[in-house]
Amino acid sequence: MHDPLSAGRRLASRATAWQAGAAALVALAFLPFGAPSALAAVVGGGAVVAGTAVAALMALGGGIQPAGMAIGRLVAGVMLKWVVVLAVLTLGMGVFKLPPLPMLVGVLAVTLAFVLANLLKR
Repeated sequence: MHDPLSAGRRLASRATAWQAGAAALVALAFLPFGAPSALAAVVGGGAVVAGTAVAALMALGGGIQPAGMAIGRLVAGVMLKWVVVLAVLTLGMGVFKLPPLPMLVGVLAVTLAFVLANLLKR
């Protein structure tokens, strides 16, 4: 029996794991530049990881639904993901005064890891 929801959940969890690994690698790469830079890379990468997890919960949490509802949940999940990412980045730069470059590198690396996880489905 083919269960598309379980396949989607597996893909989402694999993508989240790849993203968390990429965030850790970027943080290690920025560690020689100081703890604030490494923390900024973790915050940037972690923002996208958290956003991806929220989007997956939103998109896959409704069970089997009509196509219009499924697309609506998917779009709402993506929008909520980027709201979470922007909120965390705003907190990181505005409130905690973390350096923006490592944060953006973390976001880019984790986003690339998401693409790679979806391309390499094995």
